[in-house]
Amino acid sequence: MRSLFHFAFHVTDLDEARRFYGGVLGCKEGRSTETWVDFDFFSHQISLHLGEPFKTTLTGHVGDHLVPMPHFGLVLQQADWQALADRLQSRHMQFVVEPHLRFEGQPGEQWTMFFMDPFGNPIEVKGFANLGTLYAN
Repeated sequence: MRSLFHFAFHVTDLDEARRFYGGVLGCKEGRSTETWVDFDFFSHQISLHLGEPFKTTLTGHVGDHLVPMPHFGLVLQQADWQALADRLQSRHMQFVVEPHLRFEGQPGEQWTMFFMDPFGNPIEVKGFANLGTLYAN
């Protein structure tokens, strides 16, 4: 079964959200009202609603890093991940965890990066040479 993911969360400024999700990440805008806007988030739907963003803390232990919890994100093919990492680095993105390879040579080897949207919502993007190894253990 193939399905699409939908995630709705808070932002404090829809114009700033448009600049970040549309301009920086390159997501296509969908429907909107005065209080929310939808984006095609790499073939998944996110809905950004005006409100107070959720509280996060650096409490997720992954390898040698503490990562923001909770967080959301996506999994890309390695080439697409690299293109996005290059795009973000060229725009001087402040990373919580810089783009790097983790679990090298192990099942689940992946490239990863963590960054925040302008509202403090943490995003992780993973890249895999083979998406079939996403759940490898």
